Amino acid sequence: MSREFDIVVYGATGFVGELTAQHLADRAPAGTKIALAGRSETKLAAVRRRLGPAAREWPLIVADSESPSSLDAMCERTQVVCTTVGPYLRYGENLVIAAATAGTDYVDLTGEVPFVRYSIDKADEIATATGARIVHSCGFDSIPSDLGAYLLHRTIAEDGAGEMTDTTMVVTSLRGGVSGGTVDSMRVIAELAKDTEMRHLIMNPQALSGDAGETPRAGINSEPSDMSPVDAKKVDPSLRGTLAPFFMASYNTRVVRRSNFLLDGAYGDGFRYQETMSVGGVRGVSAALAGVVTVGIGGFLGAMSFAPTRKVMDMVLPKPGTGPSEKSRETGNFATQTFTTTTSGRRYRSQMRAHGDPGYKATAVMLGQSALALALDRDRLPDRKGVLTPAVAMGDALIDRLQTAGFVVEAHELK
Repeated sequence: MSREFDIVVYGATGFVGELTAQHLADRAPAGTKIALAGRSETKLAAVRRRLGPAAREWPLIVADSESPSSLDAMCERTQVVCTTVGPYLRYGENLVIAAATAGTDYVDLTGEVPFVRYSIDKADEIATATGARIVHSCGFDSIPSDLGAYLLHRTIAEDGAGEMTDTTMVVTSLRGGVSGGTVDSMRVIAELAKDTEMRHLIMNPQALSGDAGETPRAGINSEPSDMSPVDAKKVDPSLRGTLAPFFMASYNTRVVRRSNFLLDGAYGDGFRYQETMSVGGVRGVSAALAGVVTVGIGGFLGAMSFAPTRKVMDMVLPKPGTGPSEKSRETGNFATQTFTTTTSGRRYRSQMRAHGDPGYKATAVMLGQSALALALDRDRLPDRKGVLTPAVAMGDALIDRLQTAGFVVEAHELK
């Protein structure tokens, strides 16, 4: 593919957009052709100045989510468009169609089930025909989840140890702030959930496991609950106490199940997946804390869907385009462990951990490295096109890049 740019960062004037551009300025190989895009050339120029000498010559592109022609023109100039402009249900539909039509690879940070479903239904066939890879959720949602399950599958297959069965991700460490963009996406989802059909889609555990126009009908109990505490020993004998539900499980689990769908069920006929969060190993204390987390998640979602309480919460929640101080971003961290037992009875664990606020610094690294993998590692990528997941689109190439960027990403058998 001969294009003017390798990567265009769209939304570079936003908080996470600038962090992603900064990561590329610091870590992209010399000669990588990068441009910055957004609605205001003046603001883009200010961002470019802050990025330092490596970005001094990066071109600026004016493009607007409400101007499809400007998005078409932008996509036609680049191999990869890397977008942080959300909520994607509000601002992303035109861009995903533009990228698919132009045969341009695409990465974003969405955590919105209805948007990915829209993308599958409207862009998958176009992207498959043009050769585009449309890859959603390339940040903290949902790379640790998706690569954790994928790496288990790959390791188990190499060992000839059978297939995966019940699989659980446990967030063992999480220090950082909630992104203003994530909160804004929750506002949009809460509003959509008032519609019965949309609510059924959001609650469907297999909402993303289908081709264009084919959403599988799956009961809410066909997979583990996204909102229930879990006995840690049932996840793995090495664990203690009670695990709380992870607040992004209702999205991340759908992405992991889509990866299994796209890989033709390679994870196993008995593969079932859930996500949890560690709240300590003391049984009574952890059970109480897990209950508090469960009630808190439910209460938060309920408050977001009720206009009067949402207005009060909007006064204290972070605003879109804002974020924590550099010191806070640097002192954050996350760690996840994903456990499974195979059909042969062998136990495995994968893990991912990194320094940096998971919703900001670490996400900027994950998104930036995803864009670099699509742009520069094309000979290593799986031969798959259409609306994909990080694991299916980039797999080992992305794992290698994250490891080089300082992430710990590994899997092994437990004895």
